[in-house]
Amino acid sequence: MSVLTFNKDNFSQEVLESDKPVLVDFWASWCGPCKMLAPILDEVASEAQTAKIGKINVDEEPELARQFRVMSIPTMILFKDGQAVKTSVGVKPKNEILSMLD
Repeated sequence: MSVLTFNKDNFSQEVLESDKPVLVDFWASWCGPCKMLAPILDEVASEAQTAKIGKINVDEEPELARQFRVMSIPTMILFKDGQAVKTSVGVKPKNEILSMLD
């Protein structure tokens, strides 16, 4: 599966109502570490069969970033059953991201 794009219009359906865990990457186009994380998330998305991987651009969706208290980017939040259950700030290696999904 490829990395999805979430926004205020599809967030509730794609993330909060998802029947599988969803890892959301809060990012921005000007953020160097976010650019470093992007290819890692692409790999994770292609390997993760039991979870969805998606991104939210904090410049385009500031209200979602505020709602989940995103202060630094990249911030990854794992949602299960509509609840934020794990948060990770900064670039992480692929194995750490995959272990977040377990």
